[in-house]
Amino acid sequence: MDALPVSGWIKDQLQALQDFVLLLAQAFSNIFRRPFYYDDVLLQMDTIGFGSLPIVILTGFFTGAVMALQLSSTLAQYGQIERTGELVSISLVRELGPVLSSLMVAGRNASGMASELGSMLVTEQLDAMRALGTDPLKKLVTPRLLATMIMNFFLTIVADLCGIFGGYVYSALAIGLDSRQFWSSAFYALDFHDLVQGLTKPVIFGIIVALVGCYYGLKARGGTQGVGRATTQSVVAASLLVIMSDFVISRAVITFLGK
Repeated sequence: MDALPVSGWIKDQLQALQDFVLLLAQAFSNIFRRPFYYDDVLLQMDTIGFGSLPIVILTGFFTGAVMALQLSSTLAQYGQIERTGELVSISLVRELGPVLSSLMVAGRNASGMASELGSMLVTEQLDAMRALGTDPLKKLVTPRLLATMIMNFFLTIVADLCGIFGGYVYSALAIGLDSRQFWSSAFYALDFHDLVQGLTKPVIFGIIVALVGCYYGLKARGGTQGVGRATTQSVVAASLLVIMSDFVISRAVITFLGK
């Protein structure tokens, strides 16, 4: 008796995985097919990128300040407090910058995509688009995918810079670290491998955030309550996938690039 619900759950998860992969393939294939909805891409870039800028700046700044606070007290025990900038910059560029900025984007935009597309689905607006000869995936999903990929890349750079600046502010005001020493150690510590990790992750995380939000929006059922469930599920799923994929990417970079 217990085997039937388990097998049914497994089938549902496999079906969901298949649908997600198909959505991914269709969204990317639509990038190269006419018509090109440039206006929609720019609109989504404004909504996703500039709309998320304040929260990303604040998150990056205070993350860097907290890291400097914690690291400086530890490094002082070993007489290495001048390496605070080095450790802050490496940690932010490799891991915390991409992950935290993507989590902020996921919380703000994956839920928005799910609720918007879910509302359009339950009110039959998507059926009306198909009746008029417009592909909803190309019109709605692909612009969001492109916009999130592009803007998450730049938002991560902003988060990294703000985080390093936050670490500098704390180091200069609280522990009296020389500014030239901080900035030179912060930037000279970064190498090619760090930049590969730090600039590859936000693109992949952007794909995850956009597709998860759109997927749950397009799968919403049950009226407004279903839209609410889809919104919640999209944020949880996007956040978990970002954290899980961060480990996979970091492991791959260490394996193939040796650091």
